[in-house]
Amino acid sequence: ATLEALRDDDTTPPHGLDAIPELVERAGRSGLDATLTIEGRRHDVPTAVGRTAYRVVQESLTNIARHADAGTASVHIDYRPDTLAIRIDDDGKATPDSAQEPGIGLLGMRERVTALGGRLRAAPRGEGGFTVQAELPVERAS
Repeated sequence: ATLEALRDDDTTPPHGLDAIPELVERAGRSGLDATLTIEGRRHDVPTAVGRTAYRVVQESLTNIARHADAGTASVHIDYRPDTLAIRIDDDGKATPDSAQEPGIGLLGMRERVTALGGRLRAAPRGEGGFTVQAELPVERAS
């Protein structure tokens, strides 16, 4: 049930940045202490960037619920002038020594981010837990 609450159903239009607060809230209702921080001056981003940001957060929270054995997760979104930066951290059991092959979810995130010309980093942290960082380029009209 927890994982289903974090998944999209195919009966609604794809979600974007505006749906991320609800996604984090749902993760919190599933027992994870989940927080959302938004920094920078919010500006419009292309629809594809918003959808990709949502899917990165969604897949990260799903992976935390499924694999991390974490108590907390933080989602940080930073609106930079030419980039939308996203970082998801958890306090789960992952360590650099326990790194495993990336699963379908991480590969899918990487494909989505790369298709937009962005970068994705997903790895265990030295102090424990896991971090997913995505940087998505944003072309802004002058």
